[in-house]
Amino acid sequence: MKISTWNVNSVRARLPLVLNWLRESSPDVVLLQETKVVDELFPYEEIEDLGYNIAVSGQKTYNGVAILSKFPIEDVITALPTFPENTEARYIEAVICSDIPVRVVSVYVPNGMEVGSDKFAYKLEFLDRLHEHMQNLLEYDECLAVGGDYNIAPEEIDVHDPVRMEGRICFHPEERKRFRTMVNGGFIDAFRAKYPDTKQYTWWDYRTKGWENGRGMRLDHFLVSPQMADLIKDVVAEEDTRGLPKPSDHCPLSFMVL
Repeated sequence: MKISTWNVNSVRARLPLVLNWLRESSPDVVLLQETKVVDELFPYEEIEDLGYNIAVSGQKTYNGVAILSKFPIEDVITALPTFPENTEARYIEAVICSDIPVRVVSVYVPNGMEVGSDKFAYKLEFLDRLHEHMQNLLEYDECLAVGGDYNIAPEEIDVHDPVRMEGRICFHPEERKRFRTMVNGGFIDAFRAKYPDTKQYTWWDYRTKGWENGRGMRLDHFLVSPQMADLIKDVVAEEDTRGLPKPSDHCPLSFMVL
């Protein structure tokens, strides 16, 4: 099985790119973020024609998450249970009914915009509530993957210039502390567990020509349960998509299980 996560930065704007990637990369399960479309306008037909079942939690213009699966999808949850007052489409959870059932979560953590702002406080609260629910999920003792755009670069190796980025959005100590809390709570950072010393980005800023200049951040992650970590064969950032015409500013991150 191959499971991927990708912040597509508008599924309709990137639809030709997404469809081509689905054909060529052929993931079995895909977690999408920033779909930026209400549920009824999601491109179901085009994606279903490629053999995928679909579960979505959409929102006009902003946010939006989805799960695509070549296997049946069951027990869909479209809101973070520990954060019921949150109305933004940032969380979707489901069970993938393959030979070995797998619970997956597609999560789009708020960016936070500016340190000290209300949006930054909202980001920290979202992370706290997400951690609380992830701890609850661990009690199921099952294969679990929480993938998505966490908008956090956890370590210095995960940013191009850690000195310049220190204390800024996506590399602020409070954000990184919360990521460590999730890992210390029993989850495994799938990529870093496989490649402890590898510098790998998953996001490159449009505005500063980050891709062209080799400056990026590792913002997209799979946090997995021990049961899932034991099955992972490899973890790959499919960064070639970032160099294509009209790309998302993120690339897919995928892992393969034995």
